[in-house]
This record gives sequence, C-alpha cells and structure tokens, in this order.
Amino acid sequence: MSIDHSLLCKAREGVGFLRLYSWAPPCLSFGRNEPALSRYDIAQIERLGLDTVRRPTGGRAVWHDAEVTYAVAAPVTTFGSLRETYNIIHDTLAAALRSLGIPAELAARPESHAVGLGAGACFASPVGGEVVVGGRKLVGSAQVREGAAFLQHGSILLQDGQDVVARVTKGERGSPLATSIGSLLDRRVAPAELARTIADEARRAWPGVWTTGDARPMDLSTERFANPAWTWRR
Repeated sequence: MSIDHSLLCKAREGVGFLRLYSWAPPCLSFGRNEPALSRYDIAQIERLGLDTVRRPTGGRAVWHDAEVTYAVAAPVTTFGSLRETYNIIHDTLAAALRSLGIPAELAARPESHAVGLGAGACFASPVGGEVVVGGRKLVGSAQVREGAAFLQHGSILLQDGQDVVARVTKGERGSPLATSIGSLLDRRVAPAELARTIADEARRAWPGVWTTGDARPMDLSTERFANPAWTWRR
C-alpha cells in the first residue's frame, strides 16, 4: 500500500504508472473509510493468523491471496472524469481477460445505486462499471483522488477464496457473489501471464511512452500503513 500511495504522490508531477503485483503473505485489506472495528472480528482474525492493512483508497474488505492486484496512478487529466477513468481502466482489464478466453464485461450501471461502507466484503456483490462474468464479480476496484492525481487499484481473482472475509465478519454473513479465472477456464493462468496480458493491453490502449521497472517506495508513508492505529482507526 505504501508503494501504491507513493505512485499516487509521484503522479502529481505529471507521470503515470501501471503496477501489477501479488501479495506475500496473503492479507486482508480494508477500505480507507470502512468501519472495520464494528464490521470485523479482531479476535477471529488473530486466531486465523491473518495479516491486515488499510488501503489508501475506498471500498470494502478484500482477501488478497490467489490473485493479481493492479494499480494505476496518473494525473486526473489522463482519462477524463473519475467515472470515465473507472470505466476506461475496467474496459482495458476486460479486454485483457477476453484475450485469455474469459467472457468478461462491465456490469450495467443503474440510474441510482449506492453500496454502503458497512455492506460487507468488496466481492459480496458487483456494482455498475465493475468487471463481471455472468453477473459475478471478477475484479474488485477502489479509487481515490488527491489533488491533480488519482489512484485506482483492485484485485483480479485467480482462484476462489473471498469466503475468508465472511469468516471474520460479525453478524450475518452472506456468500460472495464472485468468480475467478480458475473457475472459468480449464487451464491454470499464472500471475505472471495475467500481469503480462494486462500490461500488453494497456500499452495498446492507453496513451504515453512506456518504460518498465521495479516500483519502490518514494515517500514516507510506510510507517502509516504498517501501523495498527491506521489499520483499525475506525
């Protein structure tokens, strides 16, 4: 999360980034303003030995394990409005997934639809503009804007497993309305293959001159994202 936030800070200078990565060890992430203290069972999380972090973006809880996470940080003028940005990035992800043989599409956006922060896991239900297959969410995303830059990142599920969130949720626990690449294809897609496919599609569809390199923290936010006071601030 520190690296993603670093890219957001750097994007204010007029440069854009696409980062693709996996998590080691697996981790439960909360949205920036999600009421994690009242929603999730800290004692159960500790019993299960789960790592936790709070994202710099909004949205709801995600279990990061058998997946690829993407992060796009760029000036807000790159794609248009925040909604246009959301849709363009998801169009690119859907196109990349279709090239792998997955019939991905964007969920229809109703005239009015809002999902509360206390409504459970990110993959509990899809909302308009998200990447779905057969009405089930395959990609869960969140976005934040700071000054003249935005960060959008999200989880692309390689295998099922979002029921982990339900296991640590207090009260009523719904089943995730999610799907995964593993459940859709009769072959295994490795994280590196998925990342390469997304990067190739982004290079084709998005403007700019591309270079490749490793992402390293460029700000001093590491301590914040490692601090339980931030993770459990609400």
